[in-house]
Amino acid sequence: MSCALIFKGHDFEYEIQAVAKIFIPGVRFELCREQQIPVSENRILTEFDKNHNLLKTEILLNGNCYSDSVSAPSEKTEQEFRLCQMLYQGLQKITGYQPPWGMLTGIRPVRKILDALGQGLSSDQACQKLKRKYLISDEKLQLALRTALIQREILPHSLKEIGLYISIPFCPTRCSYCSFVSHSIESAKNLIPDYIEKLCQEIAILGRLIQKYDLSVQSVYIGGGTPTSVSAEQLRNIMQAVRNHIDIAHAREYTVEAGRPDTITEEKLQVIREMHADRISVNPQTLQDSVLQKIGRRHTAQQAVDAFHLARKLGFDNINMDLIAGLPSDTYEGFSDTLRKVIDLNPDSITVHTLTVKRAGNLYHDENHQNTEIPVIEKMAELSAELLPEKGYQPYYLYRQKNTLGNLENVGYSRTGKENLYNILIMDDRQTILGAGCGASSKIITPGGNLTRVINYKFPYEYISRFGELMNKKKQIADELEKLT
Repeated sequence: MSCALIFKGHDFEYEIQAVAKIFIPGVRFELCREQQIPVSENRILTEFDKNHNLLKTEILLNGNCYSDSVSAPSEKTEQEFRLCQMLYQGLQKITGYQPPWGMLTGIRPVRKILDALGQGLSSDQACQKLKRKYLISDEKLQLALRTALIQREILPHSLKEIGLYISIPFCPTRCSYCSFVSHSIESAKNLIPDYIEKLCQEIAILGRLIQKYDLSVQSVYIGGGTPTSVSAEQLRNIMQAVRNHIDIAHAREYTVEAGRPDTITEEKLQVIREMHADRISVNPQTLQDSVLQKIGRRHTAQQAVDAFHLARKLGFDNINMDLIAGLPSDTYEGFSDTLRKVIDLNPDSITVHTLTVKRAGNLYHDENHQNTEIPVIEKMAELSAELLPEKGYQPYYLYRQKNTLGNLENVGYSRTGKENLYNILIMDDRQTILGAGCGASSKIITPGGNLTRVINYKFPYEYISRFGELMNKKKQIADELEKLT
């Protein structure tokens, strides 16, 4: 299916397209200005008629028609919201679909709850305010509220309390759905020694900045990729650099995202323990072998279970497991079986993602791929939201992404006291996170809530070859950190 999106008299393309995608997922829209109006079977026109001060929308979709017009508000932000609302209402009438998150397109619904609570509203008032504006379902509002109430008790309160992220962008193979900057060990093995050498140098540089500006590292997160793709010795070198150059004595948590079960060995887990990391992830994504094969994983469900038991045997008492709802060829019965088996393992936290099909992932370009039907994915998410709290897991962080199937969400559930602060910080955007490694983003929050992003080079070969130029980026970070003194 193709559909033309026509914009006339306004520049609200991003939000208009986001609303249209809620109802017409997986479509590559033809974006047109008013002078390029095409002859198309399916078309959506949104217009700001300044001569008559009217907002207009016209929809022709699969033979169904809808049109509406209202007086335009005076403020530009209100004009954009009202035009999006008109489009949402029209598409809802044509399709009969009631999106669970309503017309909310942002990635941080919990932030909106926290902001409302911060304004002195009660929990009920905050939910009603968001429901009136965004038409969110009661179930999703309650999920966001429960998450917000847990986060409010966990978040740091000083701008000098920060997180640290370290990127190891290598994996055994690239999963079909993956859109991260990650590279297979086979294709990147010649780069890894130089990459690790430069990464350790950058860790030392960040350590000097942390010391100079008297910052307190509250969370350390080594992610990727799959950090345990590198050898035990290489992993030790990276973690030793953290120990040598950064004071993490007061850190509330230290995570290594072990991730892929086919990279987890006793030797690597011993290194993680010796370096005093206290949280790991063992991420099967599914415990259905046929689905694992479909997405390009080279391990079995049993290997994931064995890796979990090995970590428990070695003394890890804070283990997360990631699952994905909506994987190619998965079914509701298969997802339910996976979820129940993971709960039986009794990990300390379980993160349930909804499949996101992004341009950078191989799945996006696979013409033979058939997504799991949206109603089935919604049932998977509903099962998680019902079953996990019953088993003692409460939602502690929640975010949404563009191009997520069913316009759904990703939720981290945990046992009380096992919530991951870094996951909350990365979504909250109210605390500084310093990043090392290729593709890592440093987010510096200064008084007044101002946010500055400084992003490292994206690819390992670029990170290595242009490492000297990173000094300019570190100067930018230092200039922002100076504002905290």
